[in-house]
Amino acid sequence: MVDPGATTTLTRVADDRVPVTKPSTRLRNIELGLLLLALAVSASAILLVQLGARGHIDTHLLTLAAGLAGLVLAMHVVLRFTARDADPFILPIATTLNGLGIAEIYRIDLTPTGVANHSDDGTRQILWTALGVGAAIVTVLLVRNHRALQRYTYIAMLVAIVLLLLPLVPGLKLSNVTAAVWIHVGPLNFQPGEIAKIALAMFFAGFLVARRDSLAMVGRKVLGVRLPRGRDLGPIVVVWALALAVIVFEHDLGTGLLLFGMFVAMLYVATGRTSWIVLGLLLAGAGAWAAAQVLTYVQGRVTNWLDAFSGNLYNEVGGSYQIVNGIFGLAHGGLFGTGLGQGRPDLTPAADSDFIIASLGEEIGLVGLFAVLCLYLLFVSRGLRIGFSGPDDFGKLFAVGLSFVFALQCFIVIGGVMRVIPETGLTTPFLAAGGSSLVANWMIAALLLRISDTIRSSPRTVI
Repeated sequence: MVDPGATTTLTRVADDRVPVTKPSTRLRNIELGLLLLALAVSASAILLVQLGARGHIDTHLLTLAAGLAGLVLAMHVVLRFTARDADPFILPIATTLNGLGIAEIYRIDLTPTGVANHSDDGTRQILWTALGVGAAIVTVLLVRNHRALQRYTYIAMLVAIVLLLLPLVPGLKLSNVTAAVWIHVGPLNFQPGEIAKIALAMFFAGFLVARRDSLAMVGRKVLGVRLPRGRDLGPIVVVWALALAVIVFEHDLGTGLLLFGMFVAMLYVATGRTSWIVLGLLLAGAGAWAAAQVLTYVQGRVTNWLDAFSGNLYNEVGGSYQIVNGIFGLAHGGLFGTGLGQGRPDLTPAADSDFIIASLGEEIGLVGLFAVLCLYLLFVSRGLRIGFSGPDDFGKLFAVGLSFVFALQCFIVIGGVMRVIPETGLTTPFLAAGGSSLVANWMIAALLLRISDTIRSSPRTVI
């Protein structure tokens, strides 16, 4: 067997010794080339924002961005030595999306609204990105084999529950916010639910591996659909209740949908039983209907979605002003956009967080937004490919769970901005302002990189 640490092997061809590049080295070279392209795209976006909005170049932000680029390249070097067979596309995709997000957040800082409020969110986003990339490097270094995480299945469950309950603890929860999902420790504000979804994906993967046979093969048929036993319904009912609790007590519709959707998707992948999907959709529908009937803020979001262009609703406090302005911004961008630095994205509330897709859509147009969506699609497809190519069930479910929750968050956020579904207040992965979301998504990228490296190192595995 060839030493996986070697970069070249020698083969005899016509009595000459010809060096042949190892596949692992080729993967890392592909990653380096794409990473340099991603950094060039990000730097160009920042320069265009400065020229479009200011008419000159500010070297301060470019210096910070250069330091961040060095940190991303350091992660590439770490992968060369510790995860040589990792997927070569995930890091460049994450870097491109994150770079575009920094450029657009910085652009919003330069608008009249941003200047009046003395915003410096672009600089903060760079600092949070540095922390996120650092967390990804630590994750890659600490998790040398993803299979070891299966030992901590129930510890992950406990960690997730604690993280989800932290925003309800007096003294930690952040006041004066609509959704009680933030905590503050000194000057630092953090959203623990972003990390909780990773811990829950780890718990679900370990739990479903242990219970897969009983969940997949036992149960009675009703109207042609094999329903699970009552004792097997326990986990899905608990997760359903946990998701409803998050919606009711923390006013966080998006996180509740993410948790429940992730569990149902992983259940289906683990068992292959359509009945779990049917049951999950029924429970989700019942929970959504009950929430819409009882919770005022859910009722308001549904009303804003269904009747957004009503004149009275548009002018109401908490009405459809944000949704409609986001749609107007997308329409103003047209096919090719106004150009970076040339639009007015700040006219939409939360333009740098909840509605950053509308902000980008105005300035890079439908064509640019389509390219962003393709990057998201490629990231998710690589994650699912990693999962389904794995030889072990835990790695398969863990990678699929992480990829699905990432995809579902993209759909919920972008669908809300474009009025496909009611708006939920989640952040767009890698793009939107928000430190906890950035750190969590970089950790997801690192875990997918580690899983892909382990899978590629396994015999007869090609992804």
